[in-house]
Amino acid sequence: DVQLQAFGGGLVQPGASLNLSCRISGLTTDDYGVGWFRQAPGREREGVACISLKDGFTDYSDSTEGQFTISSDNAKNTVYLRIDNLKPEDTAVYYCAAGAPAIAIVAGCTYDQLYDYWGQGTLVTVSS
Repeated sequence: DVQLQAFGGGLVQPGASLNLSCRISGLTTDDYGVGWFRQAPGREREGVACISLKDGFTDYSDSTEGQFTISSDNAKNTVYLRIDNLKPEDTAVYYCAAGAPAIAIVAGCTYDQLYDYWGQGTLVTVSS
């Protein structure tokens, strides 16, 4: 049974950076892609970044403008999302999700329909 747990959110000030983590269990192969999504209040869920656990290939939403960095540590079964220069409009619940095969996930990075497993989300609030 594949499970994902996102954590690391909290209240941060504008301009700060934050590292989110997604701990994954139950995968029997590395042929998965993992993506980070976010849903702001009153808005639809949007994808921000994804990574292939197989070869480390990454892709980002065009709207991220270099603000996000996704990485993985397969030995720790964890995928990270670093968010720099946080703004109030980055306030959202951040979710991680996994799907297979990895090549399909990276090809369709921000399409949530491609992902099979979702974590519970972690809330990031950006406010002074």
